[in-house]
Amino acid sequence: MAGPESTKSDHEQSRTAPRTSLELEAVGAGAYIVDEEGRIVAVNSRAEHLLARSAEDLVGQDAHELLHRGPQGQPLTATQCGMRQAFHAGRPAQSAEDYFARGDDSLLPVSWMITPYQVRDHESGTLVIFHSAGQARAAGPRQEHAAETLTDFERLALLAETTTQLTSTLDVDEALRRLVGLVVPRLADWAVIDLITERDEVWRTAVVQADGDGLVYHEDLQGPMPPVPESSPMPLSRALRGVASTLAGPETYQQAPDSGIAVEQRRLFEATGIRSAAIAPIRSTRAVLGALTLGRATKPGNFTVADLPLFEDIARRAGLALDNARLYQRQRAVAETMQNHLLPQMPRVPGLEMTVRYLPAPDASQVGGDWYDAFTLSDSATALAVGDVVGHDLEAAAGMAQLRNMLRAYAWSEREPCSRIVERLDEAIMPITDVAMATLIFARILHCDGHWQLSWTNAGHLPPLLVSRDGLAQYLTDGHGLLLGTGVNASRPDATALLPPGCTLVLYTDGLVEAPGHTLDEGLNRLRQHAAALAHRPLESFTDQLLRRVHPPGHDDVALLVLRTPHTGGHQPGLAAE
Repeated sequence: MAGPESTKSDHEQSRTAPRTSLELEAVGAGAYIVDEEGRIVAVNSRAEHLLARSAEDLVGQDAHELLHRGPQGQPLTATQCGMRQAFHAGRPAQSAEDYFARGDDSLLPVSWMITPYQVRDHESGTLVIFHSAGQARAAGPRQEHAAETLTDFERLALLAETTTQLTSTLDVDEALRRLVGLVVPRLADWAVIDLITERDEVWRTAVVQADGDGLVYHEDLQGPMPPVPESSPMPLSRALRGVASTLAGPETYQQAPDSGIAVEQRRLFEATGIRSAAIAPIRSTRAVLGALTLGRATKPGNFTVADLPLFEDIARRAGLALDNARLYQRQRAVAETMQNHLLPQMPRVPGLEMTVRYLPAPDASQVGGDWYDAFTLSDSATALAVGDVVGHDLEAAAGMAQLRNMLRAYAWSEREPCSRIVERLDEAIMPITDVAMATLIFARILHCDGHWQLSWTNAGHLPPLLVSRDGLAQYLTDGHGLLLGTGVNASRPDATALLPPGCTLVLYTDGLVEAPGHTLDEGLNRLRQHAAALAHRPLESFTDQLLRRVHPPGHDDVALLVLRTPHTGGHQPGLAAE
């Protein structure tokens, strides 16, 4: 919601809240997350049980001071604590014997592992996984199999890392890159991802080989695949039907192929030299999305049945993340189509330069309630509007479209001052539209007696910024009235100003100047400072550079309308509003 009086919504506040413990419940051991300062921000129920402490007693506490102890229960300095040293170094570490203080004042022998972990969108932390030492010993020797290079703790850490890496992006391609980076070369030296498209076609999306410290994508092995057979017993066909995970090798596909997919699999094994493969379905709660194949050509050891549960777990987490990303991208495509139809093309006004920008908030549906408009009126004046309907979703966008169309109708049909047109609009909002509240600047610009004259009224919106070509910048604070939708019937003021030759007028929404942790005045001062410094730039460059310098990244959507009067010789009129 635009305007100095607006406050951040619960949704906006929740975006900065710590990750809850829900993601940790699948770890299967005691687990907690600490932020960059070492304070606990999330904990699972297993950790609560082992530590005899509730989540309320743990969250917010310094983990080292609260939990870490020596063999006799004595507090440890940071230099004595191996976990603390690894935490500060930002590297994985583990210990087979250490001690945590429980809530009942007893001492818990533990074995632990830590690994870097993403706490928030742009903030790193550390994941701590631990067992009681007695439990770890009682578990007996670990079964030997092909993935024996991973300890039990490393497996748990890999699953936790898979969850945080894949759920922290809503881009399908980025999610696939992260998935490959998690399993190659840690588990295999080849990774193959086959995805089922929304048209039920199979596409071999990635064939990736470990090459030293890097990854090589083999595009010649990627591309469209034959359809999934309905009853084939071959491993990939079964995985793509969501039936089961299976082991495979070159010998699996030496027999006469029963489908086109089997032919492609034989080609894959021959081209890559994979001698041992494990194939797991990638599925969400709603559908089968594809299959993940891990292959070993040069990496020691062959996969065994004991490896499949880990691979299935990784593929299942990948499926949930990919499904979320696909849903988001579908919603985004719908929203972008709406946006292209809702935000208008600017009219050509002889003598005036005009440009617009719209930047959607990254966490919204790629469209929202911020809008701009400009259109020619029946008396040859040009109408300008920038507004903000409360909300950041498709409902807000629909409300914005209603408001914009009504404003156009009133402005065209009635040759009245800006204030009267906005009064009529305000009267109609509650009975006619779904808009709860909105802010708006509505203005008219007209070439009169050799000068460009601007008249406007402001309904609870942030003030326009006027910048002379010499870099003098001031906000046009006159004409300010109540926002729309309050239900208060009050007359609205008008304001008028003569625009100097070569000046730049900036109309904008609050996303350009509001940022968490900063006051609105700070944002307005920043906008004025940079606009003044850029006054000599061509209009397109001015606008792009202003957005780059001023716009807080990733918080709110922005609508921006910028116009410039022509450069003429002679004395420039003053900036003061009449």
